[in-house]
Amino acid sequence: MRKFIGMLTAVAALGLAGAASAETTLRVSNWLPPSHPIVKDILVPWGEQVATATDGRVKVEIMASPIGKPPAQFDLVRSGAADVGYGVHGYTPGRFKLTPLVEGPFLSDSAEALSVAYWKVQDAMLGKANEHDGVKLLTVFTHGPGMIYTTDKKVATVDDLSGLKMRIGGGIVAEIASRLGMVGVQAPSPQVYEILSNGVADGILFPAESVPFFRIDEVIRNGVSVPGGLYNTSFFVVMNQASWDKLSDADKAAIDGVSGEAMARMAGKAWDAADAAGTKVMTDKGVALTQADAAMTAAITEKLAGVENGFLEAATAGGIDGKAAIEMLKAEIAAAK
Repeated sequence: MRKFIGMLTAVAALGLAGAASAETTLRVSNWLPPSHPIVKDILVPWGEQVATATDGRVKVEIMASPIGKPPAQFDLVRSGAADVGYGVHGYTPGRFKLTPLVEGPFLSDSAEALSVAYWKVQDAMLGKANEHDGVKLLTVFTHGPGMIYTTDKKVATVDDLSGLKMRIGGGIVAEIASRLGMVGVQAPSPQVYEILSNGVADGILFPAESVPFFRIDEVIRNGVSVPGGLYNTSFFVVMNQASWDKLSDADKAAIDGVSGEAMARMAGKAWDAADAAGTKVMTDKGVALTQADAAMTAAITEKLAGVENGFLEAATAGGIDGKAAIEMLKAEIAAAK
């Protein structure tokens, strides 16, 4: 009998040990190279923070190869094809109607300030519209201020932009380019070098980080910045709802602690650092970098007047006070300076 009880005790102890050592691995859908700032400076450190915060109970594994195209990432995570994923809101036009809040001009020269402010407004106000329904939203952030880069033509006035064929990304940047007289050219980022070197496009709207990353510092010769940025791109990081629901309350709290504002701040800092590095590379390679003067800035401001109206209309439709959201965003940006 004593032997039998001893065996039961040993089995129970083994069971407890197994439960104590049980791990959850969150697989992250990844469509960018390992050297990209989103991967090496945001996702990798976040994964390490998750493991530390959960005492090793939850680990993060970044997939080595993509399981879908960038516009499909939100739905891939929602369906459970991956536990975690990230993407650009503007890659699916018309789906995320509130992101123009942070995609417009003159908001901030710092991705960190804008990203933290963005998360705070998302958490306090924008979440009521349920645009990320079906997943657990881990954070939102933006890249650094978008600039104007050209291969040959120097840009010093708004008139210089008229008719230029420019590669643009998603979101409100298409409207901004159109209002300024540019002709939008659609192409994924990895093809930018080719379309610029072959003359298919005259230039590109990009943050400084992306210029050397995609090797277009080899083909562009001019860059013009606008105070506060000409545009920004909105990103999301989301988690499959079922994967989230399976976690313990303690692990959920731990992951929340390193996500949200903390992850937005880390993402913004990473992008600011990458922009600074990108600017140095361009300067070293002789790219002429200038800032729009007062006259050009005033002309851009006039051309883009009312560009926020689309956001205001979408906010009203979603039951959100759009003007209050804009005011909160600007106040949070100012507080971060």
